[in-house]
Amino acid sequence: MILNQYEFSYCLHKKNDKKLILFLHGFLGDRHEFNPIISSINLDYSYLIIDIPGHGETQVLGGEEYYSMSNIAAGIISLLDDLYINKCDLFGYSMGGRLALYLAIYYPDRFSKLILESASPGLESQTERNERIKQDTGIARKLERINTQEDFTNFLVNWYSQAIFGNIKNHPGFEQLIINRLQNNPQELAKSLRFMGTGCQPSLWEKLRQNQIPTLLLAGEDDPKFIDINEKMQNICRFCQFTIIPKAAHNTHLENTDEFMQAIISFI
Repeated sequence: MILNQYEFSYCLHKKNDKKLILFLHGFLGDRHEFNPIISSINLDYSYLIIDIPGHGETQVLGGEEYYSMSNIAAGIISLLDDLYINKCDLFGYSMGGRLALYLAIYYPDRFSKLILESASPGLESQTERNERIKQDTGIARKLERINTQEDFTNFLVNWYSQAIFGNIKNHPGFEQLIINRLQNNPQELAKSLRFMGTGCQPSLWEKLRQNQIPTLLLAGEDDPKFIDINEKMQNICRFCQFTIIPKAAHNTHLENTDEFMQAIISFI
């Protein structure tokens, strides 16, 4: 489906009048990221899962500016219009969480509830954003130099060795996670990082104060960075509630699926 310079790849499952949830995956993921979750809730909900531009099979038909958060958000709203989805719940993980928050802030009439897993409103100062852009540019260059599946595998293993991911490499689902990530195109991932990385996006901290959509914030107990961020988000937005998922770091939906599911089902 070609909309606003995007040919979106997505999975839509609508069940009569059941509440619909839009799922947005994180960096390196795709629309299959949430299959285990969908299998648990699809009896009671409709759902839409999108490959974020730069990931999966979604194609960007315009220039590089169409990898930016503002343009992607507008493209997603056009997709919802085309699918006759006037209002839905919204879930986003990590990069997808930053995008979800942007959507909720700039298109608040389209979403009834918001769930953000390991997400943030971006960086508050221009100095922080400039430093992050430098870091992300370095990572993007590594992705652009990948020529073989072995190179890509090594990149992914190193990526998930970061402290923010805790002990995810010891999780029984880690091998399958790597297999799934290898379906992406490193060149497209590099564009996503260059134009929708944390340093590139506008800070949403001040606008978060105006948010009136009921919002659930989730972070893993072994992810202190995002615990701090989410506690601050909760403190400045009275419509936010924060839950810490035990026995998990950044990817709580993989590391502790049961607790994660319990949290979001009770919320929605």
